[in-house]
Amino acid sequence: MTTWRLRLGILLAIGSVFVYVRWIEPNWLDVTKHRLNAKVDRPLKILQLSDVHTSGFGYRESKAISIIQREAPDAIVITGDMAPDEGGWIGVSEFLKHLRAPLGVFLIRGNWEHWNASPDEQQIYRDAGVVFLNNDSHQISKNAWLVGVDDPFVGSPDLRLALAKVPEDAFKIALVHSPAYFDSIRNRVDLVLAGHTHGGQMRLPFLRPFFLPDGSGEYIAGWYPGGKSRMYVSRGIGNSILELRFGCRPEIAVFTLQPIPVR
Repeated sequence: MTTWRLRLGILLAIGSVFVYVRWIEPNWLDVTKHRLNAKVDRPLKILQLSDVHTSGFGYRESKAISIIQREAPDAIVITGDMAPDEGGWIGVSEFLKHLRAPLGVFLIRGNWEHWNASPDEQQIYRDAGVVFLNNDSHQISKNAWLVGVDDPFVGSPDLRLALAKVPEDAFKIALVHSPAYFDSIRNRVDLVLAGHTHGGQMRLPFLRPFFLPDGSGEYIAGWYPGGKSRMYVSRGIGNSILELRFGCRPEIAVFTLQPIPVR
């Protein structure tokens, strides 16, 4: 009887862990909020999405939209990998059409936009009212510019081209997918928002992730300083390869940029 109970207990524990890593944590969205002083003329609230990997409008996508509407950001930026690991882009189109922000919705490519390319990609963005920044820039306030580059891992990033229209004294927010690119652009921009790593996706406390994709470098998740620049690496919303998460909740990051106080 004791052996039977022990085996049952082990099976229940294994089953509970599987349910958690397969269905609970992957859908348990974490909203992280960050305030920082910046060379901006007025407060700006920027919401970052990354690595959505959507193949259809399900619970996680619906929950994300609810959070975005509640946060009411001035601008939404998507740092790559909207595209699913495989299959069509119907879910991408549907998700993007739900996004609205007064200053606009902006998107760059990740590696999966290259690997799972769609001939309708740019039309999908236009139909959703999304600004596609492919080695390009966009002014979002008097002194703040978004600077979007192609995926550094498998694409053709060109920061020089992306910065061509940007005034030298502007506050530059670079949108990149693979965070290892930070090593090449630090000190040339003020703030870098990246993704790609999924934060490791499966984590044990105090240990490095079991796996990080090429293009991650030494960066996993969260804040990293670099000279006059700093970078934030999002854990992303979706999952890649395995639809599992443990110790690494999916994330929507919200940044409030405040004018530097006058002394």
